[in-house]
Amino acid sequence: MFSASLRAQKLPTTPPNRRQILGTLLAIPALGLLTACGGPAAAGGVATQAAQVTAPLATTVPEGTTLVVGDPSVQVALELSGLDKKLSFPVKFANLSGGPATTEAFRANALDVGSVADIPPIHATWTGLDVRIVASVYRQDAVNHPLYELGVAPGAGITDLQGLRGKKIAYSPGQAQGALVLRILEKAGLQQSDVKLVELPSTGDTYSTALSSKQVDAAPLGGVQIKRYLAKYGADGGTTLRHGLRDDPGHLYAPAKVLDDPAKAAALAQYVELWGQAQRWIQDHPKEWLEGYYVKNQGLSAEDGQYLIDAAGERDLPTSWTEAISRHQQTIDLLAKEQKKPELDAAKLYDLRFEAIAGTAYAAAGNGA
Repeated sequence: MFSASLRAQKLPTTPPNRRQILGTLLAIPALGLLTACGGPAAAGGVATQAAQVTAPLATTVPEGTTLVVGDPSVQVALELSGLDKKLSFPVKFANLSGGPATTEAFRANALDVGSVADIPPIHATWTGLDVRIVASVYRQDAVNHPLYELGVAPGAGITDLQGLRGKKIAYSPGQAQGALVLRILEKAGLQQSDVKLVELPSTGDTYSTALSSKQVDAAPLGGVQIKRYLAKYGADGGTTLRHGLRDDPGHLYAPAKVLDDPAKAAALAQYVELWGQAQRWIQDHPKEWLEGYYVKNQGLSAEDGQYLIDAAGERDLPTSWTEAISRHQQTIDLLAKEQKKPELDAAKLYDLRFEAIAGTAYAAAGNGA
């Protein structure tokens, strides 16, 4: 069962007191994991998806419209940059992230849009929740700027991907790290039967701890966990491997029923535009982002924050999703095969009305517009 409460913050549309925390709490009722707000699952387990809305997005947001947004890092970027002043409607930010929490908040009707990687929209659909992607961000030169590296336990003796044969690998189905493990095995020419997948949640330092205790031989490590793992266990023989794959997708996605609401869709279009501008502000203001987000908001050291900025490289917000949808389809096909899931058309996960909004805003902001 899922039960939680979200800390809500309303970003006012007037300049004073931008960081004021409202006393409102969004209560999420307990729900079963397979309770679907997007309609029942069809035969074979694929959600019955309604026809995508094709009506043009409204250019103004009707009075009284609000959005509840699970996008913690961009919330900070909007505040630091002052872009929040451009919002013409109230936004309540929910302090949550990650696929499982975001999807369940959708099911509880407690969230309008959330920020995740590429796997949660797939699994949401497979469990009967109709969702759509409305914005996407990637990394330029993504193979050389990966989100994850494969952590190797001390003494495991893994020096290349083929060395994973016969090893224990941390695995989190339904999350980006789990899909990456399957893609790594595919690249190495290995089957699931050639290794032992150990199901572990990819939260906090769980994977680093599992590696250091030799509970697993390999595990995908992300962000500052890569740096910390090597610093702490490198002397004992702990290492990491680059997997040589793209693992960079980041998306905003929303329930289809939110997008079916013309007022909510118009508000989302405005938010996505500012989201694109916020991505550019982050790119162009690394010092302010380091201090305001990584140090003050996340509590990281300046050294760790700079490591993450350097690792990310340049952002890429395309105005066309054609290539991205093709890559997403490849991931879906692999998951369907390896996890015995139904076929799914990746294009149906995207609301194409939003395709150019974030990328156009990102490019324009970079040109000083």
